[in-house]
Amino acid sequence: MKTASMWFCLIVISLLSLFPFYIMIVMGTHYSEDLFKGIPILPGNYLGENLKTVLQADFLKVYGNSLIVSVASVLLATLTSTLIGYAVAKFEFRGRKLLQTFVIITMMVPTQVGLIGYIIEMRHLGVGNTLWPVILVWAAFPFGAFFMIQFMRDSIPTDLLECARIDGCSEPGILIRIVLPIMKPGLATLATLVFLWSWNNYLLPLVTINKSEWYTLPIFISNLGIVHRTDYAARMTALTMTTIPVLILFILGSKTFMKGLTAGAVKG
Repeated sequence: MKTASMWFCLIVISLLSLFPFYIMIVMGTHYSEDLFKGIPILPGNYLGENLKTVLQADFLKVYGNSLIVSVASVLLATLTSTLIGYAVAKFEFRGRKLLQTFVIITMMVPTQVGLIGYIIEMRHLGVGNTLWPVILVWAAFPFGAFFMIQFMRDSIPTDLLECARIDGCSEPGILIRIVLPIMKPGLATLATLVFLWSWNNYLLPLVTINKSEWYTLPIFISNLGIVHRTDYAARMTALTMTTIPVLILFILGSKTFMKGLTAGAVKG
């Protein structure tokens, strides 16, 4: 009886969680003005026209832009966070505690505070109004560095690294052959989070990109429509197509993602 009640509660919670996504899909099959009559429950017959509207607005190019940004952001964030985490967690050097404190302090500062300075910096570098500002921001990712510091400190035995050094393994060899294989759950978790955040990032592309050829999906969807009419149904169709990669990514990596979230929280 207890098991049946538990499964019933899980099913109800799952259905409630998926209901907004179902409504989003259904709204994408209706005519835009019909959405103001009430929340539709059953699918409509306007999906083809909405898809045509989305694809004619250069959706595939924008989709490619978002993929480039998200993949590059994942590679950059995981690389820098891993190197910082390995150095701070497993090496003794002057200023180590100060560096860790600095990482924690930067996590407390809202990103909007340094936004204007970052935009000016990117323009001086000559990469303004391109995809580079949206990517390079992940080179300094305080949460990723802090996450990797804690994960490596609790998950990688220092004695294992010392044995590798005694056997003559170089520091890059230790990192590549020993540390990274152990860090797979943490890397997968961080990569998933960075992909989601960069994929859904709206503010930074909004203030750094003015050319439609470099739009990412959030900016593209917010501008979808014509001059005198906002096509909300087409936006819902585009949102559905945008959400699909995120769902696939989370479904494929859910076990590793949860393992990575909990591995660094338990010592020993």
